[in-house]
Amino acid sequence: MLTKTAVAGLAASALLASVAFAQNPPATTDTAKTAAPAAASDTSSFKGTWRASKLVGLNVYNDSNESLGSINDLLTDKSGDIKGVVIGVGGFLGVGEHLVAVPIDKVKFVDEPIAYTGTAGAPATGGARPTTGTGGTGTTTGAATAPAAPKKNPWYPDHAVFSATKDQLKAMPEFKYSTE
Repeated sequence: MLTKTAVAGLAASALLASVAFAQNPPATTDTAKTAAPAAASDTSSFKGTWRASKLVGLNVYNDSNESLGSINDLLTDKSGDIKGVVIGVGGFLGVGEHLVAVPIDKVKFVDEPIAYTGTAGAPATGGARPTTGTGGTGTTTGAATAPAAPKKNPWYPDHAVFSATKDQLKAMPEFKYSTE
């Protein structure tokens, strides 16, 4: 009985191996056909492009370096071209957030971090990014400028800029995802 099972197993293995060998494509010497897929997957052709997944969540500031909110979504047409940006304004951790959609050409993406300037000791008002001072005592006088940090990643920008105030964005009609 054991020999019958062993012989049946060997015969089945031989049949499966012959089917697998029959499925291998014949070797070709046409280098044009084999080089094309490698060129299509060459990552150097995508140099200078940004990952859309990294744009969602990106902080949005206005021209005065006041924080407006963050990018919640990107709106594309049927061909995949980005047409709009959904910005979440206000709220806390998404609760009470006012969503507005703005055209992509009105949003400017910036690679370099913001260089903070301002007078030390003055409170940061209106959601402005705080200024950084110099010196070891914790108090400074005059204007302080923090050096810009080097770009951390070439696959996405540091932040986005939209020319409006937080109040102007909150006054815009709220963007709602419709099912129509």
